[in-house]
Amino acid sequence: MTDNDRKQPKPDPCCFIIFGATGDLTHRLVIPALYNLAATDLLPDEFCVVGIVRKAMSNEALRDSLMKGLRQFATRPVDDAIARRLLECVTSIEADPKEPTSFGRMREQLEKLETSRQTGGNRLFYLAVPPDAFAPIARGLGSAGLLKQDDGAWRRLVVEKPFGTDLESAKALNGELLKIVDESQIYRIDHYLGKETVQNILVLRFANGMFEPIWNRNHIDHIQITVDEKLGVGHRGSFYDSTGALRDMVPNHLFQLLSLVAMEPPIRFDAHSVRSEKADVLAAIQTWNEEDALRNSVRGQYQGGTIDDVEIEDYRKTADVRPDSATETYVALKLVIDNWRWAGVPFYLRTGKALGMKRTEVAIKFKQAPFAMFRDTEIDRLSQNYLVISIEPVEGITLQFNTKVPGPTISIDGVEMKFRYKDYFKAEPATGYETLIYDCMIGDNILFQRADSVEAGWQAVQPFLDAWKKAGAKGLEGYQAGSEGPAGADDLLKRDGRSWRKPG
Repeated sequence: MTDNDRKQPKPDPCCFIIFGATGDLTHRLVIPALYNLAATDLLPDEFCVVGIVRKAMSNEALRDSLMKGLRQFATRPVDDAIARRLLECVTSIEADPKEPTSFGRMREQLEKLETSRQTGGNRLFYLAVPPDAFAPIARGLGSAGLLKQDDGAWRRLVVEKPFGTDLESAKALNGELLKIVDESQIYRIDHYLGKETVQNILVLRFANGMFEPIWNRNHIDHIQITVDEKLGVGHRGSFYDSTGALRDMVPNHLFQLLSLVAMEPPIRFDAHSVRSEKADVLAAIQTWNEEDALRNSVRGQYQGGTIDDVEIEDYRKTADVRPDSATETYVALKLVIDNWRWAGVPFYLRTGKALGMKRTEVAIKFKQAPFAMFRDTEIDRLSQNYLVISIEPVEGITLQFNTKVPGPTISIDGVEMKFRYKDYFKAEPATGYETLIYDCMIGDNILFQRADSVEAGWQAVQPFLDAWKKAGAKGLEGYQAGSEGPAGADDLLKRDGRSWRKPG
């Protein structure tokens, strides 16, 4: 969030309804994001928050719980006056998808609240719940008429990831939701797209004449997308063991980054044009057969080790994880995009847990210039030309190139030109959800996935899921917690004469 946020218009009056109001996501991210919007005067003047709970809970109890979460997870110092104004808007309403009649009662309570709060009937339903609750909640809302748009009021449905567990389930969920609401009402949220540097990829590419002309197969050798996490599975053993690194990260986070880096220029900067180009590039990812899927993928599972002087136990010893589990905690993929711009340019993706450092970046490796002029210079002294878009832990952009070392002879060395958001802009720390929630309120879905994009992503990873399921534990590599991951990830690039970029 920057000073420029104050120049943005306030959203329409609305009611922000959270399913999963007592959950971790609401406490850790949603309420801190709403607080940051309130602190920058970007919430409507007529506004209310409704926390949907399955067991009766007083307004005061819910407000107290959310205040504790805010104090624990806020990204900036909490101003008590702002926090009180926000939390005074919170009302607790009891409803349960297993009890269809409860949605009718919820509708009555909402209508009374909307009248007193003067929100005009505009409703934003936020599903901060496990994926298996998405469809039942949507059905309950639909049957109670809570999602029907009439009298000029809008109704929007925000759905968290993961959106499906494979291609078939994603299609089924899309089909079910689209029976209830129009595509324009669905906001499939991915907090990665709320990060400034991720959004800046579009500006970097399409607002700079120095980059777009060379953003193609003629000048780019390959592209690496890395999302490394230091944390292990922790207390999420049951969820993670049925999900794995591929499902958890690739069709959403990594493919969002890939689509922004690889998409064609949209004809205009609006939601339909941008989302269409993103869907098209994901649909152009080559679908491997079983043999190629195994050859172009690496999966690993972390074993005991140390990270920051903290002992990490074997993944298989984690609570609620099967002792013979073949679930991957690390994945590396080689993908190719079958279109004119990217023909012959490999995309290498990797993500994993319990690694030696936390890092999210996109590294664009440019082709080397001919070395004939500098044949007397040792090749290993020549720096590889990278443009690195860093997203975590520090947001910024680095350009790596060669220059002459001062002195009477021609000696060459690699240098880096760095831009960091925190150095150039006065930006308050944010959760990544502020921009996305604001966009939901103003009805701008440019940063949200469309149904065809979701399905194209699952189409690309389905061959890996199928091949790994058939292979079982065969091919699953162990790697020590705190390391860089399994050795096979290095071999994936080495066979192409390439290597992963080492962090600077």
